[in-house]
This record gives sequence, C-alpha cells and structure tokens, in this order.
Amino acid sequence: MARLRFFLDVCLSLMYDLDMPSLTPKVIDGNTYYYARYCQRVGGKPKIVRQVYLGKIEDLVAASEASRQPPQPRETDVAAFADVAALFDIAQRLELVPLLDSILPPKRHQGLSVGQYLLLATINRAVAPTSKLQFADWYRQTVLTRLVPADPAWLSSQHFWNHMDVVAPEHILEFEKQMAQRLIDRFQLDLRALVYDGTNFFTYINTRTPAELPQRGHNKQKRGDLRQVSLGLLVSADFHIPLFHQVYAGNVNDSTQFRSVVNELEAHYRQLAQACEHITLVFDKGNNSEVGFQLLQTTPFHFVGSLVPSQHADLLAIPRRRFRPLTHPGLEQVHVYRTQKQVFGAARTIVVTFNPSLLEGQLQGITASLGKARRKLRELQTQLQRRREGTVKGGKAPTLESVQRQVRSICSAQFVGKVLKAEVRTVADGLELTFHTDQAALDRLVRVQLGKTILFSDNAEWSEEQIVLAYRSQYHIEDAFKQMKDPHFLRWSPLLHWTDSKIQVHAFYCVLALLLTSLLQRELARQGEALSINSMLEELGGIRETLVIYPRRQGQHHNPTVSCLTRRNALQQRLFSLLGLDRYAPVVS
Repeated sequence: MARLRFFLDVCLSLMYDLDMPSLTPKVIDGNTYYYARYCQRVGGKPKIVRQVYLGKIEDLVAASEASRQPPQPRETDVAAFADVAALFDIAQRLELVPLLDSILPPKRHQGLSVGQYLLLATINRAVAPTSKLQFADWYRQTVLTRLVPADPAWLSSQHFWNHMDVVAPEHILEFEKQMAQRLIDRFQLDLRALVYDGTNFFTYINTRTPAELPQRGHNKQKRGDLRQVSLGLLVSADFHIPLFHQVYAGNVNDSTQFRSVVNELEAHYRQLAQACEHITLVFDKGNNSEVGFQLLQTTPFHFVGSLVPSQHADLLAIPRRRFRPLTHPGLEQVHVYRTQKQVFGAARTIVVTFNPSLLEGQLQGITASLGKARRKLRELQTQLQRRREGTVKGGKAPTLESVQRQVRSICSAQFVGKVLKAEVRTVADGLELTFHTDQAALDRLVRVQLGKTILFSDNAEWSEEQIVLAYRSQYHIEDAFKQMKDPHFLRWSPLLHWTDSKIQVHAFYCVLALLLTSLLQRELARQGEALSINSMLEELGGIRETLVIYPRRQGQHHNPTVSCLTRRNALQQRLFSLLGLDRYAPVVS
C-alpha cells in the first residue's frame, strides 16, 4: 500500500510539473459541468493555476464526434503555378536577375531591384500580358508572391517606371552580349545559322506626341493610318532564341536599318565566334542594299539571302528542264538550278529554286486578288456609266487622272497589274473604263516566275541543299514575330507608352519574354515534347495552385490552410515531371 501511494504521489508530481490538465466535474443547480484544470506546484504545494470550461457531457460527446468529421473548407484561393514557375526556373538557370542588376544602375536600396522588376514584367508579358495598372493584381494571383516576395504597393505603375528610368540602350546592348555567352555555356545554343529581320507594330500614339520612334510607314498589319514602331531582331535558327534586338523609327525601311545594325552584329560575332567559327547570317530580300553588302563584307559573317525575282529576268528565263530535284528529307519536291552571278559588287553563288507547293499557293493568292480587283473595277465601271447616263449628277465629276489613280490602286496587289489590263478613256459623254484578263501574260507568269525563289550566298562550298535549308530557317524569325503579335501570349500590343525611353523598355521585356519561352520550348522538345509556344503555355497554365482555407477554431489565431495543385491531365503531368516543377510545388501550411 505504501508503494502504491508513493507511485501516485510521483504521478501527481509529474502532472503538476508538466502542467497536465485533469478532467473535473462540478454540479451546479443539478446539472453536471466539466472543466479542465491545470495544476502546478507553487511553493512546494499543488495549486490550480488555470481552469477551462468544457461544458456538459453532451457537449463533450458532440465535440468528440465533430473531431472525427473532416472540416468543411471556408473558401479557396487559386494562383497561377506551372507556367509562371517554369519561366522563373529558366530565369534562375540563366541567373537573369543578378546579370541585370550587375549591369543596370541601382535605383534604390529598398523594395525590389531593377532586375526583379524586369523579371516580373517579362513573365507577365509571356503568360498574361496586362497594363502596369493591373500589374499588382496579376502578381497577387500567381505563385510569384512566394518566389519573388514583394509588397504589392511596390508594383504600382509609378514605382515600376521610376525604376525603369535607369535602363538605357547601352545597358540593354551589354546585357545581350553577356547573355549570348551564357546561352552558349549553359544551353549549348547552336549558332551556325542566325536569322535577322525586322517588323513593325502599330500604336495609338497621337500625332502630336513628341516621340521619335513612333512614325507613320508601311505597316505590315495594314494599319498605315497609325504611327508605328519597328523592331529588328537577330535570333538563332535553334528555336528562335533572341540574341540581339534594336528598336527603330517606324518610317525607316528594313534595308536602311540593316545597314545601321551591321556594326552591332559584327560586335556580337566577335564574341559568338569563340564558340562557333562559321556563322551564317540569313535574311530576306527586304534587307538588301549595295551599301549594306559593302558593310557586310567587312564582317566575318557569311550569308544566305534572296533576290527580287523581277530584277533578274535572266535567271527567271532558265527553263525548268535544266533544274535538278533535291533528295534531302523535306525537300523532295524542290528543284534547283545553280550558277554564279555578279551581285552587289561581288561574284555570288546563285541557287534558283522551283517549288510546286509555292506555285500552288501563289496561284491561289493571285486568283483571290484578281477576283477582288475585278469586283472593284466593275463597281467603278458602273459608277462611270451612271454618270455618263445622267443617273448621277451631283458632286465633282471624276477626271481622267483621278480614275487612273483609282485603277492603279485597285490593281496594286502583287502580279495583278501584269495580268489584269484596264484602260480609262475619254468619250463624248464622260469617262469609260474597260478591263480584261491577259491570259497570255498569266501563262507566261506561271511558266517563268511563279514557284521560283532566287537565293544567293557567299558560301561557295555549300551544297544546294545546305543553302536552301539555311534560307528556310527564316521561318524561325517569322514565328517569333507572329508570336509577338499573338493576342494571348507574348503580346507586344497594345503599346500604351508615349515616350521613346518607355517604348525601348517595353521592347526589352517583350524580347526577354521571347527568350524565356523559346528556351522553355527548346527544353521540352529536347526531351521529346515538341509543342508550340501557345500549346505549351496553355497546358502549363492549366496547372494551378489552390489554397484551401478552413474556419478558425477556438484558440486558433489564424485560419488553418492547406495548399495543393489542381488535377492534371496526362500531358500536363508529363510537362510537370520533365520540367521538375515539384521543386516549386506548395507545401502544407
């Protein structure tokens, strides 16, 4: 008995020392209520230091049963995950932010760095382009809140552009030089063929706005009524990775701009040549000029380009029976004729190609253009006839010169003027328009010119197949420009900035967005998942992070939460695994 009492004393002592609660009933007005009592030794004696009311026995039973039921969520919060995390991961591998911050002058010591601002703007432009007024709202709905923690107040439009004021063209140029080396070292980028071209983007900038870059010119999106900004871009033929870009005025044509960037391209070559001795620059005929080729000859670049067919009638006149078929996979339909010719001051290797698919496409285009022109000519013909007959009397009568200008405009589409013959003449009671299709001219066009492309190069040792394949790599930059004009991802437009400096920064993070997404696309393709940029970002965008928020319980200071990812389809799961995105997956909080 003494031993049992000793054991109980030890247990009570431990309970008091460990502050363990005991269940104590108390009868009040005939009802039994239960309390949890916490005892401790005070001055060597046990003393109740805390008492918590638990309720009646029915309350304890209900609480016990409720604890066995899963809690009901109060609300959820969904955030963009996989697309943002994948691009963030590419930026981490490139050490993009440290490189930017090492080149750009620091704006301030508090908040985000200039490099971090540019990273957020780049990812935003890639996956969900928004204005800077909506920038903070977009950020709150992504996992960037934990990958790049920031006070949303720092992401106001004013804060962003205050930091961007330090970004100058020379900083961007230095960044691209250093980034090119990183792409070679860390991603083993293939530099044997580089593609250069220019495009333009229309803006809604008012005519009176004093900016030099937005100017009216020939707009490739058929918006000649608006001011536009032009962009020259050098990309690899290895998944259109941008290596160099330049923003220039919208009224400068491509050939003029090409001359001005040759020196910059040469500077890039000096660095890139350390990893690849033979670099061929590929460009379209729109960049051709005598001065441009004189400058290009002073650089170590080799080149493959094309010539304007109508300026080389002797090459077009070569009969097709003298062409030979190519056997390289993908070129089986192509026939070529090889020769040499003096072009832009030097003897060049010439490869004239004939492609039946190109011929068919051109014929479809000519047919559509002819149909449209005929309809407009008939309408004009009817208007002139009604005025001659007196049905239309009001307004200023058309002159011979004004009607001829209209006819030239109607027949201005490619090849239409050669095939559709129209004549305006003065008759006794006014003007008369007649037109007809010159079938002989159409037959001659099909026999001599359509389906043909004239390529030229200084790579005299290359085979016809190598020259044709190099020239075809232009589709990489065409895809890049098409992507930057896409309404969903990597969207350049609308350009909401009115000063040259802001336009240059806007172009910079648009090109950075192309850089990250192209590298991501390349990484997946190298692992067996060949997807377009849109398909890739759509699938990754479907993997989102969900935060489940539960009601706060008694004694809790915060609402319990659990984070998880949304359900994934088979393709999404493969992308998730290939990119190793589990590293960025949420943990239970």
